[in-house]
Amino acid sequence: MCPKKLGMDSCGRSQRRVLPESASRAQQTLPPRLSRVNGWSKPLHGYQAVSWAMFVTLALAMFGIFIPMLPGMWKNIVYGVSGGMLLFHVIVYLVCVSIDPGEDNVRRKKIYSEPVPTFDRSKHLHVIEDLYCCLCRVTVSEKAKHCRACNKCIAGFDHHCKWLNNCIGSRNYWWFFSSLTSALAWLLCVVSILLYIVIQHHVDPRVLRTDPHYQNITSQDTWLLFLPYFHLKAKTPVFVTIAVLVLVLDLISLLMIGQLFIFHLYLSTLHPNPPPQPRSRLASSFPSCSYVT
Repeated sequence: MCPKKLGMDSCGRSQRRVLPESASRAQQTLPPRLSRVNGWSKPLHGYQAVSWAMFVTLALAMFGIFIPMLPGMWKNIVYGVSGGMLLFHVIVYLVCVSIDPGEDNVRRKKIYSEPVPTFDRSKHLHVIEDLYCCLCRVTVSEKAKHCRACNKCIAGFDHHCKWLNNCIGSRNYWWFFSSLTSALAWLLCVVSILLYIVIQHHVDPRVLRTDPHYQNITSQDTWLLFLPYFHLKAKTPVFVTIAVLVLVLDLISLLMIGQLFIFHLYLSTLHPNPPPQPRSRLASSFPSCSYVT
C-alpha cells in the first residue's frame, strides 16, 4: 500500500501550494494504459502534424520561391545562414522529442511494457505521496510529477508539450529551450526576407528578377518559382498571394512561439524557482503547454 502523510502534497510539500485537479478534467482526459516513452510514442498528437506542416510549408516557400529572388551574393549568404539555423532547429527538436524525460527509477524499472494501474481516489489523495508514486510504484525525487498524458513520473517536471508530444523536464529542458530559440530565430529571418521582397516588389521589381533564367522572360507580369531546378511560371497576383499567405503563416508561428519563449525566458531569468501555483496559472494561457498538477 502506498504511504501517505497528512498535509503533504504529491511531491512531499505543503498542500497549500498545489492546485487540485478537477473531477471534470479527470473524466475528460483518461490516461493511456501503457506509459509513453517519448514524443514518438503513439498516439501522436495532432499539434505535431500542424507544427511539421507549418515548418515544411515555410521551408519550401523560402528555399524554393523567395530566397532565389534575392540579388547577388545575398542569395548565397541567406541560403547558408537560414539553412544552418533550420538544420540546428531540426536537430535539437528531434533530440528533445526523442529523450525519455522519465524519472531515473521509472526508466530503470522499464515499466513501459506493463499496463499502469488506474488511480483510485478513494484510497489515495495524490498519485505521489511521501516521494512514492502509487502508479509507477517507485520512489521519485521531490520535483517529480506524474504526467497524465504520459502516465509516468517525470524528472524535474516543467510541463507536457502537445507540440512535441512529450513531457519537458530536467532531462530535456535545455533541448526544448534551444528548440524554441532556434525556431524563433529562423522565423525572424523568414519574416525579414519576406518583408524585403514585398517592399522591393512595390519599389523596384527588377531587383527581384536578376536570376539568369529571367533573360528569356519578356513579360514583367511573369515570375519564376522554385528556381534554379524548376521554372514554374506564375502571374503577379499569384506570386503576391503566395507571399502574403506565407507572411501571415510566419507571423502566426512567430506570435505563438514568441510568447512561449518570453514566458520561459522570464521564468529562467527573473524567477528561476517560482512557486507552483502562480506558474501553473501563467502556463495555462499558452496552447502549447499542458501543465499537470
